[in-house]
Amino acid sequence: MASAKVRDGLRDVAVGLLTPFDETGRIDHEKLAANATDLASEGLGTFLACANISEYHSLTHQERIDITETSVSALPDDACVLAGVGGSTKTAQDLIANYERLDVDAMMIMPPDHTYIHEQGLLEYYDALATTADSPIVPYVRGFEPSVEFLASLTEIENVAGIKYAIPDEVKLGQAIAAGDDDVIWVDGMAEPYALSFWSQGAEGFTAGVTNFEPRLGIALLTALREENWERARRLQNAAVPYQQFRNRTGENNTLPDAISVPAVKHGLEMAGFNGGDVREPIVPLSESDKADAEALYEQLQTDLEQIL
Repeated sequence: MASAKVRDGLRDVAVGLLTPFDETGRIDHEKLAANATDLASEGLGTFLACANISEYHSLTHQERIDITETSVSALPDDACVLAGVGGSTKTAQDLIANYERLDVDAMMIMPPDHTYIHEQGLLEYYDALATTADSPIVPYVRGFEPSVEFLASLTEIENVAGIKYAIPDEVKLGQAIAAGDDDVIWVDGMAEPYALSFWSQGAEGFTAGVTNFEPRLGIALLTALREENWERARRLQNAAVPYQQFRNRTGENNTLPDAISVPAVKHGLEMAGFNGGDVREPIVPLSESDKADAEALYEQLQTDLEQIL
């Protein structure tokens, strides 16, 4: 069974540590460390290092290790750190070994990036990583449509402490929780807009969206959910929706959805006084028009929070 620290961490709001790049594409480790320290000082306790929002797939193998080391070193000892793990089985196992050397608390297994996948093959993959790791693993389910039976089987793999569920299907979530192992903690991987509906189905924590740059919102929302103050939870959730919907946009000269998701959060970090930095290809920076929209939405978010908090 996972440690109390990991179990408590999965029941918290998990904030992603974005990777600040400079104008040449190099990682600014000082800014990354400053973000980790400053966000922890705001009262946040669970952090996703080298995650999807950290531009995981734009990082080299060694860079993933390096930014995780920077993140762990900058955070207080009582912070719960989950680090992103993906790629081939051997590549993922090597990352796990390096992360455990850095005292990462749990491994967040990234969504499969294969064009062709099979549910039984995925279960074998997760099992191979769970067997390798001394630390617990948390599969990140996103980008494919698993069956309820698959999700239930995933909970039965030894060393799976939680599942980050990022599929916009509350019914399937409820069915999977009912069918799965009771010891596994389910985490809303769709951020604040789904916090209330996923909580009602049995999710016990959620990942950050606007909370990545506005910690007050996520902390207050989690408190409202735990206290069953549904009206307050709904108001906080709704305050996050406009900026989260902005992240779903295509941006300019593009037809693919969610293209501005990461730079939108990075611009949010800058507006909030943290460090956003540049992005790496295949992501592009916000256009001037999108920056203006982000700034208007940020101001509206501040106004809404002043009325709620």
